[in-house]
Amino acid sequence: MQKQEIIVKNETGLHARPAAMIVKIASRFQSNIIFAKEDHEANAKSMMGIMALGAAKGERIEIRIEGADEKEAMDAMISLFESNFGE
Repeated sequence: MQKQEIIVKNETGLHARPAAMIVKIASRFQSNIIFAKEDHEANAKSMMGIMALGAAKGERIEIRIEGADEKEAMDAMISLFESNFGE
């Protein structure tokens, strides 16, 4: 299992466009990808789940990934967040 805590840096948080980008990337992997914020969890392959987290700029998200391609999936997720979702 891979775990990584990351801070949301983009100004508008995880709104529809970043959520769609997360789902698009997560869907490429077989691993189970979970985003957690405080007591809430969301499957990264669910746009509604990601948006329901309501993660705003500056908030911490824990990414947990388990599966055959977990390292590659984590690298892709970290790259997406570090790129600020292209914003």
